[in-house]
Amino acid sequence: MAEQETFLTPTATYLKSGIHIGTKFKTAYMKKFIYKTRPDGLSVLNLQQIDERIAIAANFLSQFDTEDILIVSRRENGWKPVKMMQKITGIRGVVGRYPPGMMTNSNLEIFIEQKIVLVTDAWPDRNVVMDANKIGIPVIALCDTNNQSNFIDLVVPCNNKGKKSLGLLFYLLTAEFMKKKGMLKEGQEPEFTIDDFTEK
Repeated sequence: MAEQETFLTPTATYLKSGIHIGTKFKTAYMKKFIYKTRPDGLSVLNLQQIDERIAIAANFLSQFDTEDILIVSRRENGWKPVKMMQKITGIRGVVGRYPPGMMTNSNLEIFIEQKIVLVTDAWPDRNVVMDANKIGIPVIALCDTNNQSNFIDLVVPCNNKGKKSLGLLFYLLTAEFMKKKGMLKEGQEPEFTIDDFTEK
């Protein structure tokens, strides 16, 4: 039991969100995060590794100024959580289509100079991943069992498709980021809830 108490959120909360339920397809890279395969063929991700990687991602992000971080989600279920994290922390978020050249073409009006990016799915968000690689900045990616890890510096294994799963993940990421940044004092509960991050 002692092991579970170190989780960022109770195990039951993780399980309820389906954050650990992967797809039927698994890439060679993601196999190490898979705990088992269910009778229906769906892969189940290791909760402890999910929890550890969320903490590592929050710690990694907290080493950068908020204006130097970019979070991108082409996938619609990630729009609300990304916008919420943006609203609370001031981190820049792009939802929907990522404008080509946003980080690579200094002639564009929308040009920004970021130092790290986080994407909700490396496949639909591949243009961001490629731009980040061109300019040599690290990429954190939420990866399901069917994702490849090419050009990614930190993989956070999770169900990166579900509303509840993404809501919980961004809620935890926001809370941990704020603790590391000193925006939340030790033991202080955030004023926001998981529901604020979850698309109805």
